[in-house]
Amino acid sequence: MSAATPLLEAADVSFRYDAETVLDRVSFTLGRSEVLALLGPSGCGKTTLLNLIAGFRRPTSGRLTFDGAPIRGPGPDRAVVFQSGALFDWMTARSNIEFALGCRGVPKAERRRTSDRLLELVGLSGVAERYPYEMSGGMRQRVGVARVLAAEPRVMLMDEPFAAVDVQTREGLQEEVLRLHAEARSSIVFVTHSIEEAVFLADRVFVLERGGGRIAAEFRVDLPGPRWNALNRLHPEFLRLREEIYLTMTDQLRPDAERRHAAA
Repeated sequence: MSAATPLLEAADVSFRYDAETVLDRVSFTLGRSEVLALLGPSGCGKTTLLNLIAGFRRPTSGRLTFDGAPIRGPGPDRAVVFQSGALFDWMTARSNIEFALGCRGVPKAERRRTSDRLLELVGLSGVAERYPYEMSGGMRQRVGVARVLAAEPRVMLMDEPFAAVDVQTREGLQEEVLRLHAEARSSIVFVTHSIEEAVFLADRVFVLERGGGRIAAEFRVDLPGPRWNALNRLHPEFLRLREEIYLTMTDQLRPDAERRHAAA
């Protein structure tokens, strides 16, 4: 496959649960090393779409392919970072990471060196032997990210991984993800409720339609490098996009009749 060929492609993907349409004919592509943010209110289908990409669920209709092949189930090329971190409570930070390495068949002698490198990469060298209950929420999320990196996926699927931490920690983790992305060059699909988070992290932002299960709008983000520069949050383009996306989402949240009246 050439670099120009999309890594992931969704073509008219729909998902229904009982009588409810959660996603309705969603189409998009994900490029290699691209960061895509899915943004929208609760119940708009963001997490469902992430689960379809992960292979945890199958579309009701439509086609979802990864590197040209249909997605038929979970695979090591698509790894998920959950909101809770989803660490093994009985394992230390190092052991959680080395578990992922073992699943890849990395020889035991190499696991220690690799886990040391990944712990250093996420700034946690000093807590390698701590258990999850001994770490803050931000630390647990960093370990979760390191464990996913240990799996060397081609796509990282991140489901609101920083929603449960304070604002300062959250912003630090966002910057860390962009640094790691620059090194690993994995693609990322990031689910969030935060406009600021979406604009800071993503190359493209999709706003999903409230209650309709469709992509209501797409925004391309063009911020100066390095992308993890905290001052990008004050950049005029960041502020412009934040406002434009906010107005789009506000319109989505208004009742249908009110939107029709405003457009008249």
